Amino acid sequence: MSPLKIGIVGCGNISGIYFENLGKYTATSIVAVADLDLDRAKQAAEKNGVPLALSPDELIAHPDVDLVLNLTIPKAHASVAQAAVENGKHVYNEKPLTVNLAEAQQLLQTSKEKGVRVGGAPDTFLGGGHQTARAAIDRGDIGEPIGSHSFMLCHGHESWHPSPEFYYERGGGPMLDMGPYYLTALANMIGSVKRVTGSTRITFPTRTITSQPKHGKVIEVETPTHIAGIMDFQNGAVGEITTSFDVWYSKVPSIIVYGTEGSLLVPDPNGFGGEVQIRQRGQAEWEVVPNLHGFNGNSRGVGVLDMAIAIRDGRPHRASGELAGHVLEVMHAFEQSSTTSQHIHLSSELVRPAALGETELHEFLPVG
Repeated sequence: MSPLKIGIVGCGNISGIYFENLGKYTATSIVAVADLDLDRAKQAAEKNGVPLALSPDELIAHPDVDLVLNLTIPKAHASVAQAAVENGKHVYNEKPLTVNLAEAQQLLQTSKEKGVRVGGAPDTFLGGGHQTARAAIDRGDIGEPIGSHSFMLCHGHESWHPSPEFYYERGGGPMLDMGPYYLTALANMIGSVKRVTGSTRITFPTRTITSQPKHGKVIEVETPTHIAGIMDFQNGAVGEITTSFDVWYSKVPSIIVYGTEGSLLVPDPNGFGGEVQIRQRGQAEWEVVPNLHGFNGNSRGVGVLDMAIAIRDGRPHRASGELAGHVLEVMHAFEQSSTTSQHIHLSSELVRPAALGETELHEFLPVG
């Protein structure tokens, strides 16, 4: 097959691993790069052997680009992606799909009208650790899933990040920042969420940056920094999730899924690999579930690879806009529930993405 021709918009830190991985997969080819800072785009193009360095508008309109990989800041996700689909391009956004739910819905509607596809990060659920957990659940190793607990707890980013203001603005916070990893992993294992209940708070109204170069700057906190939520899944399972920038220390699992016949410890969904453990009814100890899947290293971009093959084969891609949009609706529903003191019934219903076979997509990896 001819490689899917990709144009990357945004040359921030996250772009490096996309350049590396998508540049070596045989089904993808990076043909252009863009940034608001054209010099930055030119440097990235030269470093990664990309033919074209353009402005974002030029890249989106360029006839050689099949798919726009949108690595801009979250507030720009909607405008860049919308422009891409209106120009007849497929688009894959970094997380979250958009900041605003209405923008996500418009993006998905326009893509259908234009006959192009929308994809969205994270694609960590396609990694070996999470596909191993998915396979265990699909085999019935823990029986029917009945519930889950998920935790992302830390004390924020102002002690190490060079420019942490965004994390405390509207559109930031621990849920929109890290929630996509956890909720996408749960959607992969358990499926669609139908109802959400949540409680949120801002524990510290200001944050003082202690990292360089903005040491001493005071940030006004605009978004909840401690979110506790309950999810009723379509299959009847009840999940609980807590994300926080307010917790100093904790000792809890990233994700644990409970079933009628046992429990499953699932690795950190911010990574692709990790150890899966199971303890079935009657077992005295936890056991490691053998990981026979690939993509256990930093495989960011495997969602784009799967999307390229899906476009060729005419099948649904796994890291889809519908999945990212459903996750976005769940995240917003936690704060909406807290604000209104009501359960929130979701408008979107998700078809669980297909499991990734143990050796699927391997033919598109570089030899050796």
